[in-house]
Amino acid sequence: MNIEALGDAWSAADVPELPSGRWLHVAPLARHEFPLETIAALARRRRVSLDGQGLVRVPEVGPLRFDDNFDRDILRHIWVLKLAEEEADVVGDVPALGVREVLVTRGSRGSTVWVGGRAEEIPARALPGDPTGAGDAFSVSYIVARNAGFAPAGAARRATAVVASLLAQ
Repeated sequence: MNIEALGDAWSAADVPELPSGRWLHVAPLARHEFPLETIAALARRRRVSLDGQGLVRVPEVGPLRFDDNFDRDILRHIWVLKLAEEEADVVGDVPALGVREVLVTRGSRGSTVWVGGRAEEIPARALPGDPTGAGDAFSVSYIVARNAGFAPAGAARRATAVVASLLAQ
């Protein structure tokens, strides 16, 4: 994958007045788009879910590169961190991140939900559909289920079912 242009960075002042709600999902394409101050401002009124690509993708034009050179203070403001398997490999020791809920997705091999340093495996199965957007659908479905009162593992099972239904179409 190549990055042809970088998106704008959001400052705390750029964040519009948001409607009521408990959760907010942020899905930056590279780490520069939502700096620490912006995430902290968002987290003052919401539980923030963050797509981990926004931590490990190096903000530069050209071939996509990952590294772990992100400001770890940002993690204090994150309630849910969703990492694809390759992103989890970059950040390293997932339980040591200190995030309340960490989701590591592995495509047709399912996901792992980390809560309080404990892992629970959530199975999935291979489906023939194009997986583009599956991680976003998983994240949003997870947050909807958590908001509805599901525990983390139950929310991940629900999100897995939603993604499977989308891929099966």
